[in-house]
Amino acid sequence: EYPVRRMGEVLKVSPSGYYDWLKREPSRRQKANEVLLAAIRQVYASSRQTYGSPRMQAALKQQGIQAGRNRVARLMRLHGLAARRSRRRRPITNQRSPGAKAAPNVLAQQFTATRPDEIWLADITYIETVEGWLYLAAVMDLFTRAIVGWSMADHLQATLVEQALLMALGRRRPTGNVLHHSDQGSQYTSDLIQSLLAAHHIQVSMSGVGNCYDNAPMESFFGRLKTECVTAPFATRAEARLVIFEHIEVWYNRQRLHSALGFLSPATFEQRHYETFPVR
Repeated sequence: EYPVRRMGEVLKVSPSGYYDWLKREPSRRQKANEVLLAAIRQVYASSRQTYGSPRMQAALKQQGIQAGRNRVARLMRLHGLAARRSRRRRPITNQRSPGAKAAPNVLAQQFTATRPDEIWLADITYIETVEGWLYLAAVMDLFTRAIVGWSMADHLQATLVEQALLMALGRRRPTGNVLHHSDQGSQYTSDLIQSLLAAHHIQVSMSGVGNCYDNAPMESFFGRLKTECVTAPFATRAEARLVIFEHIEVWYNRQRLHSALGFLSPATFEQRHYETFPVR
């Protein structure tokens, strides 16, 4: 809109200096940033727009691309590449049954395991759909952070938890001692679930009342799930089931880099564990 000379006077830049800059070849740093940005965009797309700079840097490193955390963060910020943020709206999923007997908190926020199927964390969350709530029960193996059992239903009956636990038992077939940690919700204190756990000689642990930190890894998984794939209410429960199935089985368990696992996916982390300590 304005002549170059007038803008140069305002900005204290000579017209010749401006034209020199215009014709100048990009510096080596600029060219390197363009290559790095292309790689960042590719990882950002394949991560479903969920990676911030720490996971982005780890994913690039796994591809043989070396880049500092600050440099990656700056390029992502300049080009509007930000990890998704969560939406907040929540019903109550963990109501206690009057008179129900809760197990002691054996886990006591010691979120470390030495082998697969040593500690299982269990919890229930909600998924919003236009048809109404869809509830998701999940069982996480603390060592690998993998979701080893899950189920979905439009109700909060104990059978929701039973199906998730049966999936975990069928898939993993644990041979050693297992500690099962959950909240004190009516589903987990029910005779159905307590009998199932006792039948498989699984030790029971339960969080303190209203203390989300007692099951922090599971809370973190649910938070990430809602940030990464529940960006708006689903049209139907059927649609939600398909998306959540794909998120857990295809993305989270097998591909998503987990900071607690040294930026490996749960599947890769478990594979490397068994390569180091073969089952005998």
